[in-house]
Amino acid sequence: MSLRNKNILLGISGGIAAYKIPELIRLLRKAGAEVKVTTTKNALEFVTSLTLQTLSGHPVYSDVFAAINEHSTEHISLPDWADLMIIAPATANLLCKLAHGIADDALTTTFAAMRKPVVIAPAMNTNMYNSPATQQAIHTLTQWQNITMLDAASGELACGTSGKGRMQEIDVIAAAAEYALTPKTLWGK
Repeated sequence: MSLRNKNILLGISGGIAAYKIPELIRLLRKAGAEVKVTTTKNALEFVTSLTLQTLSGHPVYSDVFAAINEHSTEHISLPDWADLMIIAPATANLLCKLAHGIADDALTTTFAAMRKPVVIAPAMNTNMYNSPATQQAIHTLTQWQNITMLDAASGELACGTSGKGRMQEIDVIAAAAEYALTPKTLWGK
């Protein structure tokens, strides 16, 4: 895998699968990518800002109004910087917000300004994944030209049940990012 000289913006929402994201950052950096992170406030209940900052080498953008932001409009400068955005884990709450244009935190305002490729990896309980609202949000987002929506995996879930709703493994997410950045020279031929 090669992501050499690619700028990847990683968005993390508040699901238990966020504990896997530090390893995704390591994998992306090992593949040659520069990684910056934006989160919802709930994401920081599962993985610390210090961990994300240490592994990415950049401050974490989690508060639209923080005085320590590099730019006063991080939600605009980060999409300008990025070649691609990965959102993992994407909770039911986040998917519904994204599909309806709700931009009320650091991650959703950043996504609203993103016009480059976005890879989304859902992760939640099976019942939440199968809810009509979540399925409608997934359907809506898959219609957008710049979105690659990964299917949730099946297996044991954090709540102790088993079913569809697991976040895809990090190597699958990284491969989807690499594919999204690969020029499609035969597209439309």
